[in-house]
Amino acid sequence: MDEKQYVIDSLSIEESWRVFRIMAEFVDGIETLSEVHNAVTIFGSARVKPDDIYYQKTEIMARLLAQAGFSVITGGGPGIMEAANKGASEAGGKSVGLNIRLPFEQKPNPYANVHLDYKYFFIRKVMFVKYAVAYVILPGGFGTMDELFEALTLIQTKRIKSFPLILMGSEYWHGLLDWLKKTMLAEGKILPADLELIQVVDEPEEVVKLIKKYIIV
Repeated sequence: MDEKQYVIDSLSIEESWRVFRIMAEFVDGIETLSEVHNAVTIFGSARVKPDDIYYQKTEIMARLLAQAGFSVITGGGPGIMEAANKGASEAGGKSVGLNIRLPFEQKPNPYANVHLDYKYFFIRKVMFVKYAVAYVILPGGFGTMDELFEALTLIQTKRIKSFPLILMGSEYWHGLLDWLKKTMLAEGKILPADLELIQVVDEPEEVVKLIKKYIIV
């Protein structure tokens, strides 16, 4: 066997084994999270610090959710994720962290009392949606936007059952919402009903009240 063929065969074997690693992550996630009920998935920036107003509001919100009987799911990292896991765990609730292995920024926070570690983004994203009864999305970057628009797309196309999708922080989100209305909607790229999928609030208590309006624990 020449060197080129050896490399090709080795790559083929590696691809085959990747299928089993993907299956293992799915099985592990489903087995672990099948016991998590009435979960609210919370997204937001990994870069905010404990003195940030959104960190503080997230911690309060997660505490209130846990006291109301909801579980909390986050990406398991720092920033908003840490605040949500901290608030839920300190209130005695189920606090789930779905950490992703990255070369920078993402390190697991110490507040998740249910923890899973992922290599593959797409499996982790399935778990965020599969066990959620609501999404709360706080100010964040590309990853936060990715989760927001994936959820909107899945609901819009009826691939998943509609659930409350809440943006927290009207000041942060108004520019995006304005563009959705004045550009996307105005040009017929989306329908008025699509924008109605999004709800905007500013305070932790409003989030919990809104979720309880749709979900009975």
